[in-house]
Amino acid sequence: MERTHVADIVKNEGKQIELYGWVHARRDHGKLVFIDLRDRSGLCQVVFGPEVANAADLRLEYVVHVTGDVKARPEKMVNDKLATGRYEISATKLEILNVASNIPFPVDTDGYDINEEVRLTYRYIDLRRERLKNNLILRGRITKFIRDFLIERDFLEIETPDLTKSTPEGARDYLVPSRIQKGNFYALPQSPQQYKQLLMVGGIEKYFQLARCFRDEDTRGDRQPEFTQLDIEMSFVEQEDIMRLNEELLISLVQKIAPEKKIQEIPFPRITYQEAMKKYHTDRPDMRNDKNDPNLLAFCWVIDFPFFEKTEEGGWTFTHNPFSAPKPEFMEDLLEQKNIGDILTTQYDIALNGFEVGGGSIRNHKSAALKTVLKVMGFDEERIQANFGHMIEALANGAPPHGGIAWGLDRFVMLLAGEPNIREVIAFPKTGDGRDLMMGSPTIVDKKQLDDLGIEIKKEEKKEK
Repeated sequence: MERTHVADIVKNEGKQIELYGWVHARRDHGKLVFIDLRDRSGLCQVVFGPEVANAADLRLEYVVHVTGDVKARPEKMVNDKLATGRYEISATKLEILNVASNIPFPVDTDGYDINEEVRLTYRYIDLRRERLKNNLILRGRITKFIRDFLIERDFLEIETPDLTKSTPEGARDYLVPSRIQKGNFYALPQSPQQYKQLLMVGGIEKYFQLARCFRDEDTRGDRQPEFTQLDIEMSFVEQEDIMRLNEELLISLVQKIAPEKKIQEIPFPRITYQEAMKKYHTDRPDMRNDKNDPNLLAFCWVIDFPFFEKTEEGGWTFTHNPFSAPKPEFMEDLLEQKNIGDILTTQYDIALNGFEVGGGSIRNHKSAALKTVLKVMGFDEERIQANFGHMIEALANGAPPHGGIAWGLDRFVMLLAGEPNIREVIAFPKTGDGRDLMMGSPTIVDKKQLDDLGIEIKKEEKKEK
């Protein structure tokens, strides 16, 4: 006999079926034992009579295999709170597949009141919670919609390397030592920025990827050392082309995947960086007319960002990334390295309810322009070649005009799910300070592993009192 999922018992009245799942709740009524059986599809009530003797051994979260008959419940016993509430299983056989001896918290609540560090330590139990299961289902539906949407429009989904080169792009890199090339290091990608541009140089023209990104940033509650972004790059396009595609994708996705949500304004309003800072004091404005409406989505584009900003040392650094192109009317100023503070970039950010959910730009597709950006930032020729020589050369070998965008997928799912932070929509998140409490990482490693890599841990010197 094949397994029946709990949600499908409504199609099997009068039939004998086999169910597999977890004991979600247990009630003793004299000679009868009642449980709510849970699998991924839902809950149903199972009744054990005295003939199923081992039912008395059942406890919460035991894993079971139940054989029984699907019966309609009396009208006065119908449970309207369950999709399967008009039926119950009259069990004829019970097999206990595994016990649960150390359940640290209940999973039949939303879990918000439970200490988060405890939840993360036992994440494999926390994931049994209905809310988290639904968040992961939503995330899967979103990523499938994105893939289908872009593939239908002739985009290629291409994976890029996770072992790459350390280059100064903003946050600190996570470094990976090479055993074979001792003393040399890979870096985990902060984003696939250079690879996606190199794909454009390679003639791919339309690329996307649900990319894993890694940034060694300072502690902050809603950051993760590793996260996922939707990465898109296109050749032979202008800013309007990319903004139009993404707006269409976002509107279609919300209407299909989250029809209960209302987009406040279509097409999305546009606001310059200067206007946003003046009116909202942020470059990710919350433009909702009613901030108490949890189903209201106020998208907006923020455009016309300054290309450069002053560093604490008095030099210049980029506001977005060094690969962006200036707006066409500022290209001459860039190449002549004049009026640096007035140069505007082709950057465009998409904000949603006070969060930045995406950002991109048209890129410098000529090597001279990229080289000039790096010079403005104070890079000498030797450093330019060491860090970005491969990009300079690539752009000098038939690079097409191109541009793209990246969404913070975790943050977007969080907003659609109505969750307070991104950890609620990631299967196995880390704490704000980058610890994996479930796996117990990061941790020390064996000395032999360090010796193989040619690495020695420097001991901290004790300070004299």
